[in-house]
Amino acid sequence: MAADTPATPSTAIAAGKPRVRLGRDATVAAICGFVVALMIGASYAAVPFYNWFCRATGFNGTTQVATSLPSGALGRKIAVRFDSNVAGGLPWKFGAEQTEIEVRIGEVVTVYYTVTNQSARRTTGQAAYNVAPLTVGAYFDKINCFCFTEQTMAPGETRQMAVVFYVDPKILDDEDNKDINTITLSYTFYPVRDANAPPPVAAGETEARKENL
Repeated sequence: MAADTPATPSTAIAAGKPRVRLGRDATVAAICGFVVALMIGASYAAVPFYNWFCRATGFNGTTQVATSLPSGALGRKIAVRFDSNVAGGLPWKFGAEQTEIEVRIGEVVTVYYTVTNQSARRTTGQAAYNVAPLTVGAYFDKINCFCFTEQTMAPGETRQMAVVFYVDPKILDDEDNKDINTITLSYTFYPVRDANAPPPVAAGETEARKENL
């Protein structure tokens, strides 16, 4: 019987190469997976961060949520216009009872909107909002608003919805905004899918069910 041939150093190195390569591939794959997970997490975190930034700074016309009442109203007046919109897919009629009012800066004001669900089914919507000029968002403070929560309407229901707000007197200390005479508050209602609604059925599934009956 022939004696076993001892492994040469080159043979041992060659035998070890697949393991080294396999370990390197696993490391690269792990790093790639971590980067992908990080990017996905960042994309989800970007939305609440952006919303927080807009609320904190009034960026892009985002109004503020008041944490306290103003100390008092000033003599200076400003016109506030109300713009009402409904996005496609939501069968609602939506409008302000007054399209424009004149308010004193620092005065707490309540205005009403009327909403009607024109469909024969329950529907849910939520309002997005901003003000124009976009730079005055930091000085338009809402105390209460229907836009803070989702609104669910029964078939054919009509409802009054209120918004309570004031224009912060600090606007007069802002060189870029102190001479503004008109602010437009704009709302757009968007549809929100009802979590209790039955899932849509594909046409093929409907035909199959008919054949089984």
